[in-house]
Amino acid sequence: MDILALIAAFGGGIIGAYMGALPAFILTGVLALAGTAVSIAGGDGSFIINSMAFGSFVGPHIAFAGGVAASAYAGRKGKLTSGADIASPLNGLGAPDVLLVGGVFGVFGYIVATLIGKTPLGPLTDLPGITVVISGIVARLVFGKTGLTGKYTGKGPRTWFSTGTTFVYNVVLGGGIGIAVSFVAAAISKSAPEAWAATISGNFAVMCFGFAAITLIFTQTGSAMPGTHHIMLPSGLAAVVGIAAWGPYGAFLGVVFGILGSLLGDFFGNTFNSHCDSHIDPPAFTIFLLTIVVSLLRIALVG
Repeated sequence: MDILALIAAFGGGIIGAYMGALPAFILTGVLALAGTAVSIAGGDGSFIINSMAFGSFVGPHIAFAGGVAASAYAGRKGKLTSGADIASPLNGLGAPDVLLVGGVFGVFGYIVATLIGKTPLGPLTDLPGITVVISGIVARLVFGKTGLTGKYTGKGPRTWFSTGTTFVYNVVLGGGIGIAVSFVAAAISKSAPEAWAATISGNFAVMCFGFAAITLIFTQTGSAMPGTHHIMLPSGLAAVVGIAAWGPYGAFLGVVFGILGSLLGDFFGNTFNSHCDSHIDPPAFTIFLLTIVVSLLRIALVG
């Protein structure tokens, strides 16, 4: 455990709190895209990716998670209309205690990710993703009043998994994004095999993640833009594995994971992030689970 990075994580959590969880996550996307672009161009973008985008600066498990916890705390204290509000910058509250909660959860996120990284699960999963989920659950249990799966007060059975037109829409959305992600990868691998093998394949999924995260700026400004990073990242990872195992048409594996990402995101949203007073992130849930599946497939198919 790097003590300097641990100290920095306190500041990263405060960044997520004053800026707001969602704006901080959008900047994660900007840095992820910049870092992968530098790497693909032949430079060393690793410090941008590892230390900035996914490190103690605006790593999702630190800044986003810190912002989520700070919002939950602010909601509990009546300083924010809803503790599930992850879009509002909390700087406007002028409350030092809210920022400190963000800092504490930033440190918590760093420690949790580091510890999980030392277990057999670490290399298989997405460490920021699983940590965001754990941090969100802890914040819900500490600051929330609605319980882990929310408090449903409506009439009739609660929706856990969307059906009908919404189900079809989610399949089309996930499949469409999966096709774009996966077959762009296939086209690159076929037209530029040396570049694909040397740099692009190792950066492709993170670049797709960065693109998806940046599109949330439209969500932040009030448009009906869905989160899609839980579709693009697993799809990109799976496409790379499929192409390595079966050639360009192995990219169909990425399409399958695009659909799975869309459907799981819907399920986790209904289960953990509805009828509630804090935010437990459905995309993070989806990403860390599907990353495990893709990792196991990579071991089985590619070695």
